[in-house]
Amino acid sequence: MNDAETKARAGKDVPDVQTAMTGFLNDFRNFQADMKSKILNQEERLNMLDRKTTFAGRPALATAAEPMGAPHQKAFEAYLRSGDVDALRSVELEAKALSTADGDGYLVGPDTAETIRGILQSGASLRAVSNVVAIEGSSFEVFIDENDLGSTWANEASTIVDTESPVIHRIQIPLHELSAMPKVSQRLLDDSAFDIDTWLATRIADKFARAEAAAFINGDGVDKPKGFLDYPLVANDAWAWGSVGYIPTGSNGGFSTADPLIDLVYALGSQYRSRASFVMNSKTTGVVRKLRDGDGRFLWVDGMASGEPARLLGYRVLISEDMPDMSSLGGAIAFGDFSAGYTIAERPDLRVLRDPFSAKPHVLFYATKRVGGDVSDFAAIKVLKFSAA
Repeated sequence: MNDAETKARAGKDVPDVQTAMTGFLNDFRNFQADMKSKILNQEERLNMLDRKTTFAGRPALATAAEPMGAPHQKAFEAYLRSGDVDALRSVELEAKALSTADGDGYLVGPDTAETIRGILQSGASLRAVSNVVAIEGSSFEVFIDENDLGSTWANEASTIVDTESPVIHRIQIPLHELSAMPKVSQRLLDDSAFDIDTWLATRIADKFARAEAAAFINGDGVDKPKGFLDYPLVANDAWAWGSVGYIPTGSNGGFSTADPLIDLVYALGSQYRSRASFVMNSKTTGVVRKLRDGDGRFLWVDGMASGEPARLLGYRVLISEDMPDMSSLGGAIAFGDFSAGYTIAERPDLRVLRDPFSAKPHVLFYATKRVGGDVSDFAAIKVLKFSAA
């Protein structure tokens, strides 16, 4: 037995266990109190941050507790009815919500903007089938590979040779200013039952939709989008980048048979056909609906459900009145994957400036937005030309 064990058994120099445990418990209580204090301080800071966020952040745009609408929407309606600018400036919003820094007028409310956007998207416009992007700048760039990246087969003993590199095209789509100026009498604005937001959104969307639809098809690119029919139409066998290939019907101003429609479908690359659509006007549609195949069956099939588009040879049909009539001068029927072939770029904001002076006793609303469009892939669009060759 060693000396330490002897002393322990004799009861000499043995540590006081109770004293040690008391010290440990005191230290633990101090640690616990310190952690509670830190947690309380952290909760207080989070509550302060939450209150700041609640009061300084963007207010809710529509809630069940606010049947009269959000302050932003009510302030904008007051501006439309009476020209009260102070109401807009008094609303505490983020700087991007209501601003006049980037142009004349005030940004429309989100509800009005969404109504206009919905009408534009659902109209008989190329928007319904094209690629639409929202940007913040003054232009949008698209990079397209004209051909595929080359490839080759090899094994571990063979020498790998250089493959063909794709040709990349850079397409810049500038934005242009589109404007509309609906007017209404001040007496009607003073009528509280008159829904000024819905009226203004419908009028603006109608004007914008007509102007856009025409520009996306026939626009010359001068202060407006460039339409796909503004590019040279060349026979599909001689097609090159920068032009739109066409298939002739073999008859000037009409069909000799329905076969050219089938030729048009298969003139488009297989990578585009799965998402392709026909585009034509109502007059051309009336002729196409009467076409039959060799067994007497109509090529045109109406939609089986409400809201479903009609089908021609199994592909969707978009009826746009801005497409030309059947003649030997242009392509009256277009077929292609417009989500790849045509790109529409736009700024998401829309501005309205109230003018009560220029057309007394009426009030003018000068609405502006910025939008551009151009062909982004010339291989994705083909047209049918009603000519002998």
